[in-house]
Amino acid sequence: MANDDDSRVFMVLATAFVLGIVFVWQRYEEIRNRAVPFHWPAPEASYLTWTSVTIRSPAITSHTLDPVLLPPNHIQGKKYITCYDPSNGLHITTVPADAEIDINIKIDAAKHAQEQWKMSSFQDRRRVVRSLLSWIVQEREMLARVCCRDTGKTMLDAALGEIMTTCSKMEWLMKHGEKALRPEKRRSNLIMSYKTSKMYYEPLGVVAAIVSWNYPLHNVLSPMIAAIFAGNSVVVKCSEHVAWSSTYFVGAMRECISACGWDPDIVQLVICYPDEAEALTTSPDIKHITFIGSETVGRKVAQAALVHLTPVVLELGGKDPAIILPNTDIEKHSSMWMRGVFQGAGQNCVGIERFIVPRELHDAFLLMMGSRIRKMRLGSVLSASAEGFVSVVDGGSMISDARFGELERLVKAAERDGAEIVAGGQRWQHPYLEEGSYFEPTLIGHVNENMEIAQTEVFAPVMLVIPYDTVDEAVAIANGSRYGLGASVFGPDQRHCLYVARQLECGMVSVNDFGVYYLNQDLPFGGVKGSGYGRFAGPEGLRGLTNPKAVVIDKFPWLIQTSIPKALDYPVRSLGQSWDFVSGLLALVYADTWIDRFWGLVKVIRSS
Repeated sequence: MANDDDSRVFMVLATAFVLGIVFVWQRYEEIRNRAVPFHWPAPEASYLTWTSVTIRSPAITSHTLDPVLLPPNHIQGKKYITCYDPSNGLHITTVPADAEIDINIKIDAAKHAQEQWKMSSFQDRRRVVRSLLSWIVQEREMLARVCCRDTGKTMLDAALGEIMTTCSKMEWLMKHGEKALRPEKRRSNLIMSYKTSKMYYEPLGVVAAIVSWNYPLHNVLSPMIAAIFAGNSVVVKCSEHVAWSSTYFVGAMRECISACGWDPDIVQLVICYPDEAEALTTSPDIKHITFIGSETVGRKVAQAALVHLTPVVLELGGKDPAIILPNTDIEKHSSMWMRGVFQGAGQNCVGIERFIVPRELHDAFLLMMGSRIRKMRLGSVLSASAEGFVSVVDGGSMISDARFGELERLVKAAERDGAEIVAGGQRWQHPYLEEGSYFEPTLIGHVNENMEIAQTEVFAPVMLVIPYDTVDEAVAIANGSRYGLGASVFGPDQRHCLYVARQLECGMVSVNDFGVYYLNQDLPFGGVKGSGYGRFAGPEGLRGLTNPKAVVIDKFPWLIQTSIPKALDYPVRSLGQSWDFVSGLLALVYADTWIDRFWGLVKVIRSS
C-alpha cells in the first residue's frame, strides 16, 4: 500500500516537473519571438489639420519654377524632387534626388551590412517581420493617411490595397517562408541510389527593386521584407512621385530592424530621376532586380541588367479582361466590378480594364453601371472644412494630370469609331480643390476590340464594355491583347468559369471575384506577353531571391563512395572493353525488360 502511494506521489511530481519544463520553454520561446516595440513618429503632413502652400499646376519639378519650394539649405546644382498632395496641390516637402555617387554609397552600405545579416536565423528574420507587422496594425490609420497624402487615394483604397496586402505578405512569410527556403531533399535514381541530394537556397547578396507609385507602402515594403527574409540586403528605388511617403515607410523599417538588434543598412532607399537609375541597374554588386512599372521603362531596365547578366523579374502593364458569361446575374456582381475598375482611381496593375459582356446583357449592363458611376463623388479625404468635417468621397485623385490629355484623346477617338460615352470621359475640376488631379469616372459602351482604347493600358478610372456573341469569341477578345497579367471570369456555373479561365493567356485569374489571387501570398504574381516575365510572391518568388545550390553527398560514406572502374580509368586500356562496360551499364539501369537488364549486368561483370 505504501509503495502504491509512493508511486502516485512520484508520478505527480514527475508530471509537474515535465509540465514545468514545457511551460518554461514555451514562455522562453514566446518572449524570444514576440514583436519588439519601436517608435516612429507620424509625419506632420499626415494629420487632417496640416496645411501648406498650394502649388499652381503642381509637378515634381515645381521647385525649378518656384525656388521658394526648395529647402532653405539646398545645394546649388543638385537635383531635387517636389513632393505634393495630388488631391489638392498642397506642397509637402522638397527632397534631394540621389546622384550616381549617392546610389553607389547606398549599395556599398547594403553590401557590408548583408555580411552579418546573411548569418541570421529564420527566427531572427521572423522577429523583424513580426515587429514591423505589429507596428503597421497598430498605426494603420496613420499609415493610410500617409498613403492618401502622397497619392490622393481614399482611406478605403489605402486600407485594402496597401495595408491589408502588406499584412498578408508578412503573415505568409512568418508562417511559410522558412519552409520555402529550408534545405530540401530531392529524389534520386538507381545509379545514384547511394547518394543523398539536397537543395540549399542561399542568399544572393544585395538585391534591388524598382517600384511604381500606385501603392507606395506596399510596393516599397513588400520587396524589402521578402529580400531580407531570404537573407539578402536590398536597395529599393521608389517612384519620384511618392518620395515623401517612401522615405517615411523605409525609415520606419530601418528603425524596426535597429530595434531588433541588426544593422538597418540592410535596407536602402534610392530617390532619383530615371537618368540616374542606371547606377542601380548596371551595378556589379546588384544580384537581382525586381521591376514594377511600365513596359517602356521595363525594357530599359532589362537591357541595362545585361551588362552583368543580372536576373530580372518584370511586372509590367496590363489590360485585364473580365469575361461575363451568359446568364450571369449582373446585379449580384456589380459592386465587385465597381471596385475592380475604380479602386485607386483605376491606377491598379490588375484593375479590370475590359468588360467582355454577352450582347444580350450589354445594354442592361450599361444601364446599371452607368447609374452607379454617375453617383460617384471625387475629392480628398484629408481636406477638412473649417468646422473640421470631411466630405464623403468615393474616389480620390490620380497621381498627376500629366496623362489627362492622352486619356481624353483616347476617349474621343473611341467615340468617333462608334463607341458610346455613357458617363465621364474627361478631366474634372473640383469646385474648391482647384489644383487636384481628378478624372471623371468613365463608362464607355459598344467598344470594339480593335479600337485603340481597347488595346492601350489606360491606367485610369475608365470602364470599357465590349459585347460578344459566343464564349469562344469572348476568349479570343480577352486574348487579343498584347498584355497578359490578370483576368476575371464571372458566371453562374463555376465549372464553366474554370474552363474559360484555363483558356486565358495570362498569369492569374479570379473566378467570380477580382484580384483575390494577390491576397493569397502563397501564389506567385506575374504575367506573360507584354506584361513581363518572372514571378514575385509565393514560394517561387521567395526562392527567386536566392541562389538555389544543389549539393550531393554520400549516403553511407563509410560503406560506399564513387570510384572509377578500371574499364573507364585513364589511360583507357581497351576501347572495346570500355564500350562494353558503358553499354552494359546503360542496359542494366534503363532497359525496358528484365531480360535485357540481366544481360546488361552480365556485360558489366565481363568487362570489369
